[in-house]
Amino acid sequence: MATRHPYRLSDFDFELPRELIAQRPASQRSQSRLLHVAPSALHDLAFDALPQLVKPGDVMVFNDTRVIRSRLFGRKPSGGVVELLLERIIATDEAWMQLRASHPPRVGGVVDLPDGATATVLEREERFFRLRFSIPMPFGEYLEQHGEVPLPSYITRHADELDAERYQTVYARHPGAVAAPTAGLHFDDDLLERLRQRDVALAHVTLHIGAGTFQPVETEDLTRHAMHRERFDIPDSTVAALASARAAGGSVVAIGTTSLRALESAAIDGSVRAGRSETALFITPGYEFRVVDRLLTNFHLPKSTLLMLVSAFAGYDSIRAAYAHAIRERYRFFSYGDAMLLERDRDESTDR
Repeated sequence: MATRHPYRLSDFDFELPRELIAQRPASQRSQSRLLHVAPSALHDLAFDALPQLVKPGDVMVFNDTRVIRSRLFGRKPSGGVVELLLERIIATDEAWMQLRASHPPRVGGVVDLPDGATATVLEREERFFRLRFSIPMPFGEYLEQHGEVPLPSYITRHADELDAERYQTVYARHPGAVAAPTAGLHFDDDLLERLRQRDVALAHVTLHIGAGTFQPVETEDLTRHAMHRERFDIPDSTVAALASARAAGGSVVAIGTTSLRALESAAIDGSVRAGRSETALFITPGYEFRVVDRLLTNFHLPKSTLLMLVSAFAGYDSIRAAYAHAIRERYRFFSYGDAMLLERDRDESTDR
């Protein structure tokens, strides 16, 4: 295998025809396409063929975070429009948010919000602003009444009521995410039941995806990029399911990069610890995976940290070949697009 270490940002760029960026979900969740990226082979499949690709005794780990209506629009006293995107709620009347405006307000500045509410800037850390809200209810409830579904910027339309359902997994339980764990959007109840009937264990973690997930990498030197922090929770039942799968010789299949990052962040000496924590884990080629054997994921943006993660997992050259194939075969890309099932490259972590 050709080596490219140290990897740089430009190593993860590629040209994507704009018409391949999915603007709407497939008509049915499980009717998208699936590219199986196996060692030295690529297989074009329908997503509902997934149960045939896993074995009894395997465990699939899903992120059961729930997307909240986390995008607001307000105005400065001067009349300028301000877009606010939640990073995390830290109190009933305080939150960290991204603010987009022609001239963002300074500390002490005020933004007028719907229904007579206001937000005051308490402090700023680069793109993120800590705000205190003057509202007659907890901020989470206010968002549900006045916020919008936070579709990514590459979806060039306003969110509608269909998005309120489809930009959410069928197993979402714990509110707190500002973006969907998109690999899970392909699963419907029938497909989950088919997996159970195949004696595949279905386990869950909760990782609340923050606005920092949209943060671009701005330096060629990847060692200088700092990942945003995200909260996660791994229940005892998931640790038990992982141990049972290992004892039976089964594989650990992470459903999405967020599930993978939570599991790898909680691994100590190869064993996952239950409990709550935070992660700022930045995975690039050379990372030694300790838990996950297979990864189900969507196609990711050029120069993104997620493209770096899948390149670390399946091998840089394998991912380059898979993306080139997907473009030729007109797969649909990004949040509402198609999926890949990746086999872990056992050589990539030692290819230095």
